[in-house]
Amino acid sequence: MQPTLFSTLPLSAAMLTNLDRLGYAKMTPIQAASLPISLAGDDLIAQAATGSGKTAAFALPLLAKLDATNRATQALVLCPTRELADQVTQELRRLARAEDNVKILTLCGGIPMRPQRASLEFGAHIAVGTPGRIMDLLDVGALDLREMKTLVLDEADRMLDMGFYDDIAKVISQCPRDRQTLLFSATYPPGVEGLAKQFQRNPKTVKVEAQHDDTKIRQYFYEVEKDQRLPAVSLLLRHFRPTSTLAFCNTKAKCKDVLERLQADGFSALALHGELDQKDRDQVLIQFANKSCSVLVATDVAARGLDIQGLDAVINVDVTPEPELHIHRIGRTGRGDESGLALNLVGMNEMHWINKIEDLQGRECEWHPLDELTSSSNEPLIPPMTTIQILGGRKEKIRAGDVLGALTGEGGLTKEQVGKINVNDFSIYVAVSRGVAKQALAAINNGKVKGKSVKARLV
Repeated sequence: MQPTLFSTLPLSAAMLTNLDRLGYAKMTPIQAASLPISLAGDDLIAQAATGSGKTAAFALPLLAKLDATNRATQALVLCPTRELADQVTQELRRLARAEDNVKILTLCGGIPMRPQRASLEFGAHIAVGTPGRIMDLLDVGALDLREMKTLVLDEADRMLDMGFYDDIAKVISQCPRDRQTLLFSATYPPGVEGLAKQFQRNPKTVKVEAQHDDTKIRQYFYEVEKDQRLPAVSLLLRHFRPTSTLAFCNTKAKCKDVLERLQADGFSALALHGELDQKDRDQVLIQFANKSCSVLVATDVAARGLDIQGLDAVINVDVTPEPELHIHRIGRTGRGDESGLALNLVGMNEMHWINKIEDLQGRECEWHPLDELTSSSNEPLIPPMTTIQILGGRKEKIRAGDVLGALTGEGGLTKEQVGKINVNDFSIYVAVSRGVAKQALAAINNGKVKGKSVKARLV
């Protein structure tokens, strides 16, 4: 049995103290399996799902080799999406508190490149970004990887799904040959295997099977005819009435069909797909994460890297042909001390994929007839929150506390009526209880935030 205490690892006393302060009591299975290997300096292939603690699994060896007195870029983390890059950066900053003045930059597309180039002029110990933007910065000479010690490929399978192979190869061609390369992937298709063979040196492999506690995630399967699938999604939502649901489809076209049906049926639903620009994508994710939207419809590629807290249910509108991906999908609900629902719609042509899921889970699926689904209430499924966008943000030195103060002070709202506050450079998104949305909007438009007059609108 592997040791699970971080104190068994060759980490500095300052890092161990910081881990304890952050609540890292014991290693997760992927951390226990991979950290002894990566801390020893070996290349690594680690198969583990999102939510398994993999960020710390690559962050600790990366930070252990860092020389904070040298402003050169010493580590690069490639991620498939901006959302995942932001999450990785936040966690790296928490873990880097054991060291003084470690600079970490997020370098992703969807926003102007000029500010990123300006930040790089002052150096960055760690760069976290998407392959396309990293390649662009390398092309214009803004990013220098000659002193890089550690390369991390996070969620390598999704980067390949999104067509990033050539970009990844070009980025790696500018990395030192004697680097350490850590590859993390939820699944291990041939493309990832090829990536490892081409760019790693004698990597050691660890695999942690993603299994879920049956007592926390209730999983139901429903057989459907082709014309039943779309109305069945609405039936599931009306029957179980989850506050927050992530609905997975295998194709972008199916996402659009499901979204149109849900909106026609009166549900507050949004979709994530490749045609959205970064601004619209950010707004969709903010509204879903802050409970202003009941259902998010997405493909696996679009939803990759999302870490939504408090997700009540996952609906698999389509069965995925990859059993590991099925486990990954349903593992987004029932996290921590919470329970969750995984609801699966299955056509006759998908039954052979169900056999693979049963083999991986080590148990038979629990089947229910579609006609047992009933509307437990005639009340529409309305999200509890509404999102307000404020024009003004970090560039005006406005913080989340300033917005909260304006709403709970002159605005007259209670703290309980204010939800998540997302502060960006030029805008702020704040969730408020639906019943006081007009009151909150008037308070901001007619009052002041941090002594400044600002404009706001309902999203």
